[in-house]
Amino acid sequence: MSTSFQVADMTIHRIVEQELALGKALDLLPDLTPEVLAENRAWLQPWSLNAHDEFILTVQSYVVRTPHHTILIDSCVGNDKDLATRPFWNRRTDLPFLSALAAEGLSVEDIDYVMCTHLHVDHVGWNTKLLDGRWVPTFPNARYVFGQAEYAHWEAMNVHTPNTVFTESVLPVVEAKRADLVGDHFQLGDHVRLLPTPGHTPGHLAIQLGRGRDEAVMTGDLIHMPLQTRYPELSPRFDGDPTQAAITRRSFLERYCDTATLCCTAHFPAPSKGRITRWGDGFKCEMVG
Repeated sequence: MSTSFQVADMTIHRIVEQELALGKALDLLPDLTPEVLAENRAWLQPWSLNAHDEFILTVQSYVVRTPHHTILIDSCVGNDKDLATRPFWNRRTDLPFLSALAAEGLSVEDIDYVMCTHLHVDHVGWNTKLLDGRWVPTFPNARYVFGQAEYAHWEAMNVHTPNTVFTESVLPVVEAKRADLVGDHFQLGDHVRLLPTPGHTPGHLAIQLGRGRDEAVMTGDLIHMPLQTRYPELSPRFDGDPTQAAITRRSFLERYCDTATLCCTAHFPAPSKGRITRWGDGFKCEMVG
């Protein structure tokens, strides 16, 4: 599944690999109370919360076509990956991601850059593919852009505790000399900039898009569920530093509140994109179809 939309002089394609009920709301957000969930159930269902009080999350990438480059932002879960602790992703063999690219008239050869907001399993999987028993870059003509701080964190972790996500989906790109490890002030042409958004991971980055102003911003995993816009202090159990993530989330939402910037989220269900407005002490992401 893929959808396309225009933002200023850029075309953006939303490439969907999977949409699934990931888990119970009260389990995923440890500080969420039954009372707050009940208060918000009406606007969350059935879009973001199913009848079993499970959050519905989308696994997706975005392809951004600027006047100069074709950029893949994050690369979903991928195929053949050793993810035994996540059976719904383990050693997949289907091809919805590549099919969605093809539906937009894109091939892996068309991608100039792959940019990863961070290096978690569902954001790096299609960085590589299994070919004749070894992992090789999926996008043969692309440079892969990894945040230097993010890469250093997972590289150090992998020394002590081998991590198949890193060894299957990140390290082979570096070994193939296709990776650029960049600092927070990296820019790609006049359309792409990085915004440090630590918390979910130490080196997490949002990606700002637009010439001269932030026409759109890719949030990555600084926010996972729409309920977190209303309550930015709710951090999911998979945020590495929940306190820092909450501070980052509120700062980000304040930054873009009541602006024209289109926020393109990694995991909100369709249409996944919207503009931030104020809602009491929190915010709301007003979806744009």
